[in-house]
Amino acid sequence: MAKRLTLRYTNTNPTEAILGFQRQIVYHVHFWTLVAVAPLVLVQWSEHHLLLSVLLAIFCLNLVAVILYLRLRGRYLFKGRFFALFAIACTVYSTVINGHNGLFWGYPAIAAMFFLLSLREALVLNAIFIAVLAGVSFHRFPTPEFWRITCSLSLTATFVAVFAWLVGRMQSELTDLATTDPLTGCLNRSQMAEVLNRQIQLRERYERVASVILVDLDHFKTINDRWGHAAGDEVLCEAATRLRRRLRDTDFLFRIGGEEFMVVLPETRQKAAEELARQLLDTISVAPFSKDIQITASAGVTEVVKGETWSTWLNRADQALYTAKDAGRNRVMIMRGSELEAGQGTPVPNP
Repeated sequence: MAKRLTLRYTNTNPTEAILGFQRQIVYHVHFWTLVAVAPLVLVQWSEHHLLLSVLLAIFCLNLVAVILYLRLRGRYLFKGRFFALFAIACTVYSTVINGHNGLFWGYPAIAAMFFLLSLREALVLNAIFIAVLAGVSFHRFPTPEFWRITCSLSLTATFVAVFAWLVGRMQSELTDLATTDPLTGCLNRSQMAEVLNRQIQLRERYERVASVILVDLDHFKTINDRWGHAAGDEVLCEAATRLRRRLRDTDFLFRIGGEEFMVVLPETRQKAAEELARQLLDTISVAPFSKDIQITASAGVTEVVKGETWSTWLNRADQALYTAKDAGRNRVMIMRGSELEAGQGTPVPNP
């Protein structure tokens, strides 16, 4: 009999970790921009550049609002769009009235937009920004300086864009590696709590149902002992492929143990999940695997009920699975939950 599920969960969700790093980037860009820009409000006021001083003051208020909202609510206010708007307006106007002293702020502004906006938005806004600054430079500075300014701004934007694109690709690939089982391509346990909690929230708020199927390959240890671990890996990969073919695009397939898989079925009642579980077991046993390995599987099925946690829901499916194992394997067992006593249910055989 396979090991029981370990239901302890730590906050190691890679998606949440990446969002945490992104929030830190947003916070630091806004904080240090505030430190740099706030004194300029007084400087420009003292030089009687009142409009620029007002623009910088509004920019600072935007920075403070984003920082406070991020710290207190954990959310990214305005998504960097107001930052870009004020950075462009202040830099362009400062270049018009202050010359090079204003122009120099264009370089950090270009980099900051790639940190705060999506790559597409940053590219579009920076193209507009550089075009406007180039136009101002053409009228404000000698022609040789105009070309140096335009080229240096363009190169800065190009270098930072390439860096942002590569970081985005690396982030995506690392997330895939962290959330996907490398052997079977199924989701791994790092995403389990998030997916189950999302279904529970939909059940609580909108009365939308969901079911879980746990599938465990029977006597899998025998395969490793008789044909070797390489053959066992091939069986796992093929089993995952067979299961995946039976699922919808909206369903979630996890590998949560050595030979144990979990299927999360949004918008699915227990009766429909029970029927699908029978089909999944038939898919596993209908044809031999490589080296003519014949294998069966057992399954436990349950539907989410109100007032329970994801671990209670999953534990009930686990109980149904082990009831199927104890009853002789190669069968489906369902366990009905109770909204009054979440987690306590009655196993129902389905040979």
